[in-house]
This record gives sequence, C-alpha cells and structure tokens, in this order.
Amino acid sequence: MSDIKNITVSSLGQPPQACSMIQYPLPVIGFCAFSGTGKTTLLTRLVPILKAEGLRIGVIKHAHHRFEIDHRNKDSYQLRKAGADQILVASRRRMALVTEFPENHREPTLKQALDTLDPNALDLVLVEGFKRDCFPKIELHRPSLGTPLLFTKDHNIIAIATDTALSSTPHQLPVLDLNRADEIARFILNYGCRKTKHDPIAALCPRR
Repeated sequence: MSDIKNITVSSLGQPPQACSMIQYPLPVIGFCAFSGTGKTTLLTRLVPILKAEGLRIGVIKHAHHRFEIDHRNKDSYQLRKAGADQILVASRRRMALVTEFPENHREPTLKQALDTLDPNALDLVLVEGFKRDCFPKIELHRPSLGTPLLFTKDHNIIAIATDTALSSTPHQLPVLDLNRADEIARFILNYGCRKTKHDPIAALCPRR
C-alpha cells in the first residue's frame, strides 16, 4: 500500500450512537482492533519514531482482570500482598505506582487513567484498548482474520490502518498501511497539529 488514500463510499450498517468526547489538555489517539491484529506490535514501532521527532510519549494500555507487573521475589510485591492498598516504588530513574482495587470495583475508564498521568511531562498520549470510550482512534484491521470493521459502530475512528486493500471505506476516512509505522506516525503528527491549532503544542508539529 502507498500513502494515505481517501475513498468515498456509503456508510455500512446503522449510524453509531453519539457520545461526549473525552477532554484532555494533550492530543490523545487510540488504537482499536480485535485481538491478534497487532496493536502492541505497532505501538512498539511507533513510539521510537515519535520520540525521534522530539515528542514525550505517554502510553495507556487496557488490561483484563488480574494482570501482574511485579515479581514475587521483590519487596514491593511482598508489601502489596501483605495488604498495602497503594505502593509506590521510586528511584532516580523511574517511579511506579500500583493501586489495588476491591473485587467489586468497576472497570476504570480512560478518563480515570488519563487523570493519573502528568500532562506537563508529555506531548502526546497513545492508547491501546478502551474502545468503548469516546476519543479519536485509528482502527487496525487485517482482512485475513475474518473480523468485521469497527468504524461502522464507532464514529470516533479517524483512520483505518490495514495490511490489505479494503473493498470499501466510509466518509473519506484515510486508509493507512498497517505495515508502515512511519506513515501512521506522519498521520498522527498531522492530526495532532490540526487538533491543537488554537492552543499550539510546538513540539507536536512536524518541523519541515
């Protein structure tokens, strides 16, 4: 596939329900797809490209239920298992906060996750998952997996990245090459500049 293309066809299915867009002082762009499409793989390729542009990148990833990020032989793990509701580990190089929720705690929203970040330390936030929340998203799609496109039920999708030409796309959505992280990064940069034109974030706009 080559550079961004706009293809106009009729929308498929029923129009999606409107929702209130999440408000945040920085550009927030998500990646939504069915499992196995390669969201994390793409993000690991995108982050170095965007970092090379001088951006400070935040990443939020949705996980399911009982994920574990600590090690059993570490003091922080033992303190958390002893009953600490929050534990913060700090050093000169990094700091990590782990918060324990009760069994009946509701699934955290993207807004709650965003509020945990420090917007003064970042220029852009990339999000994996949280596809039910209202914020700009790039849909990742591999026709070979046999899964349906998501844009028909989510009007917050701003582009589709695919590894094979699509038979149809709606409303002039840009179509990106899923195998070209540089192309997707360029789209993110251009989109971020358009969204912040009234309150510019200088570091986000390509210096060309």
